[in-house]
Amino acid sequence: MAHLFEPLTLRSITFPNRIAVSPMCQYSCEDGLVSDWHLVHLGSRAVGGAGIVFVEATAVLPQGRISPQDTGIWSDVHIEPLARIVRFIHDQGSLAGIQLAHAGRKASTLRPWDGSGAVPEAEGGWTDVVAPSALAFADDYPMPREMTADDIGGVVAAFANAAQRALAAGFDVVELHAAHGYLLQTFLSPLSNRRTDAYGGSLENRMRMPRQVIEAVRRVWPERLPLFLRISATDWTDGGWDVRDSVELVRSASPLGVDLVDCSSGGNAAAAGIPVGPGYQTVFAERIRRETGVPTGAVGVILDPAQADHIVRSGQADVVFLARALLRDPYWPLRAARELGVSAPWPAQYLRAAPRETSQRTPMRPRTP
Repeated sequence: MAHLFEPLTLRSITFPNRIAVSPMCQYSCEDGLVSDWHLVHLGSRAVGGAGIVFVEATAVLPQGRISPQDTGIWSDVHIEPLARIVRFIHDQGSLAGIQLAHAGRKASTLRPWDGSGAVPEAEGGWTDVVAPSALAFADDYPMPREMTADDIGGVVAAFANAAQRALAAGFDVVELHAAHGYLLQTFLSPLSNRRTDAYGGSLENRMRMPRQVIEAVRRVWPERLPLFLRISATDWTDGGWDVRDSVELVRSASPLGVDLVDCSSGGNAAAAGIPVGPGYQTVFAERIRRETGVPTGAVGVILDPAQADHIVRSGQADVVFLARALLRDPYWPLRAARELGVSAPWPAQYLRAAPRETSQRTPMRPRTP
């Protein structure tokens, strides 16, 4: 039976353990460019022993950012700053992932510590906010315009172009963001997709645009490298997207080249009642894994090492994605190994503080795409 510190191989990539740093927006960029903040933030989690470190939701187009301070990959100028981070993560023995995203109707909104709602143009916001249908997420959010067929084709191409840049930067894994009320998920959910053309109505039609993105990215993302898909397994709202729909989506996405499904939930209905609690989304990862045979990741209030290990050992998920736990403690994986009685490699620079039985980490060679 697999456990939290057992390696996992997907395609040609072997993850040193089952702990993933979940993509976490830092809202700290200018023109989409990552900075020293991101190097230290992400690099610390690699030093701390996570198997894979994901860069936050990274916009494939400038108007696809959540906030004006979001990370971007819509231009070649973004490649080298990201590559610098990848090189450091690899030197610590971890893998590097990036989440590609388009915010859809949640674009041009304030970063959390500035409040909520739309950003005025005078403060760096933009008016060209798009969605499958002209339905705002909430009263203080931008009113999006309904996307044309040309708009959809442009976004599909932008995801593929972004994947090529991610490859040039040296990333090991690309994750497509189809959750939390952002563009790809709003096509999936009947709450946000009221179209009457080939992209709306039936489940098959609502899956069309996300499937086109998967196909376009897989054409340029090498066969040897894994592709992840983050989904909201349910809208937590009557009449919305639910776990049965998610199972069908994953059955459809797997033959297109998706290797693991990162199972989150919510974010598409402002008034949804979500029963947040320890491991509250793990049931979705377990059901999708069981009914489709596709590896899954569990995310959401996973805080305790024994809890995380149980999720993997019991077959509920293949990977655990940690967010707040790793914000509070970048070295959570090293502490978890100690608590679980596993020998985990510490950085040579920290060996004086490590338990006696701990081995020294052997740095990885930087990867070349």
